[in-house]
Amino acid sequence: MTIKVCVSGADGSMGSLVVKNILKDPELKLVGAITMKSSPNIGKDAGDVVGLEQIGVKLVDNSNLDTYLDEIKSDIYVDFTIAEALQENIKDVLKNRIGFVIGTTGISDDLIKYITNQTKEQNISGIIAPNMAIGVNVFFKMAQTLTNYLQGFDIEIIEAHHNRKRDAPSGTALKAATLIAEELNKDIDKIGKFGRKRGPEKREIGEIGVHAIRAGDIVGEHTIIYAGAGERLELTHRAHSRQCFAEGAVAAIKYIDKNKNQGKLFDMFDVLSLK
Repeated sequence: MTIKVCVSGADGSMGSLVVKNILKDPELKLVGAITMKSSPNIGKDAGDVVGLEQIGVKLVDNSNLDTYLDEIKSDIYVDFTIAEALQENIKDVLKNRIGFVIGTTGISDDLIKYITNQTKEQNISGIIAPNMAIGVNVFFKMAQTLTNYLQGFDIEIIEAHHNRKRDAPSGTALKAATLIAEELNKDIDKIGKFGRKRGPEKREIGEIGVHAIRAGDIVGEHTIIYAGAGERLELTHRAHSRQCFAEGAVAAIKYIDKNKNQGKLFDMFDVLSLK
C-alpha cells in the first residue's frame, strides 16, 4: 500500500529535495505540501516547484493546518522548517494523530518533551533526528565507541555549514556532543564549552569543546578531535550534497509507517539498526 506523505517546508532547500525523492519513490505518494505564509510558491504545483511534472498538489501555508491535515489524510507528516514553525505546526499534527518525521533543528528541550509526551498519549509514532544521513549516524555510533577507548583524551568538535544556517551549533554537533557526554556519564550542559572568547581562557579538564563555522555554501562537515599526549585521532563526516539527508528521510518515513501506533519517539539508530 502506498504511504501518503505531507511535507512542511516543501519549497525549502531540504524540504524540496525530500519532495523530489518522494515523487520518485513508488512506495510513497505526496498528498500535502506546506510552506511559509510569505512564500512566492503558494498556490503552485509541488511538482513544478521541484522541477518535475505536475502532480495536482499545490503548496499552501499553515493558516488552517488542522483542517488541511484532516482533508488530505496523510499517513506521515515530514517537517524541514525552523523551530518556530515546528512549534506551531506540531500541535495540529499530534491532534490529528499523524506519524511524523522531524528533521528541523534548533528545537528546545521543552518542545521535545512536549512532543514525546503527546506521542505516547496519542499512541502514535515519530522520529526526531538532527541529521538523517546514513553515514553521519554511523559517525555517531563510532564516536560512542571511540570515547570508550580513548578515556582521558581531550575532545573537541568542529562543525561547518553554509552562511544561511540559523542555529549554532548544528543539531548534528550537539547530538554528537551529547552522545559523547553520556558515554562519559556526564551532562553536556555542564561540561560543554560552546566556543571560546578572545583572551586567557584555560581549558578545563574533561570539557567538550563545540565550535561552529558559517561560510559560503558548505553543505555540512563535522569533525571530532580526540587529542592525547603526542597523538590525536580525528573522526570526520562530510556531506557532499543534501541527497544523503533526503535518502535518510525517506528511510525514516517508511520505518515510521511500518512501526505506527507505538506511542514512541524513535531515532535514526532505530531506523538503521545501530542500537
